[in-house]
Amino acid sequence: MIALLQRVSSASVVVDGATVGAIDAGLMVLVCAERNDTEKEADMLLAKLLGYRVFADEAGKMNRSVTDVNGGLLLVPQFTLAADTKSGTRPSFTPAAAPADGLRLFSYFVERARLKHPTVQTGQFGADMKVSLTNDGPVTFWLQTSPK
Repeated sequence: MIALLQRVSSASVVVDGATVGAIDAGLMVLVCAERNDTEKEADMLLAKLLGYRVFADEAGKMNRSVTDVNGGLLLVPQFTLAADTKSGTRPSFTPAAAPADGLRLFSYFVERARLKHPTVQTGQFGADMKVSLTNDGPVTFWLQTSPK
């Protein structure tokens, strides 16, 4: 699984003119399931995400996680993160999980996140989403787990 996380001062997702998810300071995370991913990869990615230290401590060093600062999480499904862009001028989405598997794993990821973190909002799987954010830093990281 893949997560592209951005430290934000605020972020929101709008679908058909209605806000479906919004947070203040925290992490806006694009989440993608790849072929052969399972709940094991989702659990590993979530643990890494919740513990990833991207927020400043008293000394200004990135030593605090979203959990440490009690920041919001905005989880947004984004299958295009799995695109193969190695050749040509059009991406191939062969590495992405099939839609049913992607939905199942994204839903599982969100469910597990809500059990472990107090503020979790989401985008909408399969929808045409308008995502707005104010990247704080800017700070952006790519996290990935792969099936063994």
